[in-house]
Amino acid sequence: MSITLVLGGARSGKSGYAENLAAQTSQNVVYVATAQIRDDAIQKRVDLHQQTRPSDWLTVESPLALGGVLKHHSKQGNTVLVDCLTMWVTNLLCEEEPKAALEREMQSFFSELDSIGGDVIFVSNEVGMGIIPMGELTRDYVDTAGRLHQDIAALADKVVLVVAGLPLFLK
Repeated sequence: MSITLVLGGARSGKSGYAENLAAQTSQNVVYVATAQIRDDAIQKRVDLHQQTRPSDWLTVESPLALGGVLKHHSKQGNTVLVDCLTMWVTNLLCEEEPKAALEREMQSFFSELDSIGGDVIFVSNEVGMGIIPMGELTRDYVDTAGRLHQDIAALADKVVLVVAGLPLFLK
């Protein structure tokens, strides 16, 4: 049982790196897709991910209830690959009552993370390396993602930052 956090910027190669990690295991891979198709650009990214993913991987779409997916699929013999946490945060912040959704889903997520039974690889965008956003929603997004990354990194066995397709091992 292990937790790996793979961080990187947009188009840094983080998803490909995480997919290679998952493919190298001798376990069943459960790919958890968190994207909600909101526009053509997201649709194109989802299509690209679907085309490159091995056909024998189980795909589970879970834009909100990530804790429940971990509870169901994180077991010995499985590698769960979650791509990506920042899309999950976006989905929660876009809910009708975002604070309640964040609190409920984060509590469920960390409760399940404490008792995982298999290997989990999380992919997420490192968003805290730029300027402080002006709008409230984008500030909430950066703050929530930053805290989430710190909390997962504290629990993780491995943390990798991918830059220009190259992994930098942080932990």
